[in-house]
Amino acid sequence: MSEKNHAKDLGFLLKGLLKEKSLSMRKLSVLTEIDIATISRIINGKQQAKLNHLQQFSLHLSIPLEKLIQAAGYDIGGKQEEVPSDIHYSFDMIQEILKSYKLVDTTFTISRIQQELAKYEQYAKTEEGHQLICRDFQTKLEQVGNAGPFIEQLRDLYMKYCDEVTLLHERTILGSALLYFILSTDIIPDYVFPIGYLDDAIAVQLVINRLAK
Repeated sequence: MSEKNHAKDLGFLLKGLLKEKSLSMRKLSVLTEIDIATISRIINGKQQAKLNHLQQFSLHLSIPLEKLIQAAGYDIGGKQEEVPSDIHYSFDMIQEILKSYKLVDTTFTISRIQQELAKYEQYAKTEEGHQLICRDFQTKLEQVGNAGPFIEQLRDLYMKYCDEVTLLHERTILGSALLYFILSTDIIPDYVFPIGYLDDAIAVQLVINRLAK
């Protein structure tokens, strides 16, 4: 099926959900903070939905993200199970999408993200790493836009990182997640739709869990 036909499938699904929940596109725009013109183009099949759009639709229309991804036409290996909501979010689906992009390294695991965070934690201890966080965090946020709940978590981490009362060892842990988000050497490249920022979101959750302990 062509990309255009898939866009129509997604639009049809979204129209049905809006009708079911008695929501207008304007109200959905307010809830998701996605421009109403963008929502209109997606629903009418004139614009391809991005990951942040699908995540917000999933959240506010109470529909599994996987169903939206399938409707948008992204190959997930024919799997039909509902997407888990925990940190081990549909790794089989991730592997299939990575393979579809013909990326050399398609191994995706939590342990690899933890290894990268450990590297960034050391970098966060340096003045160079600190300056990078202070200089580039807001710029990267603007590039990403409202890419789901993890963005709010990132903002919270950044605020705590900048707080003078935050202990040094906590600041370096916070810095590891911020650097993972800012720098482009992700395990999953940011350009890989629809999961480019999934590893960033998992990195944030790992840091939050670690700090909670």
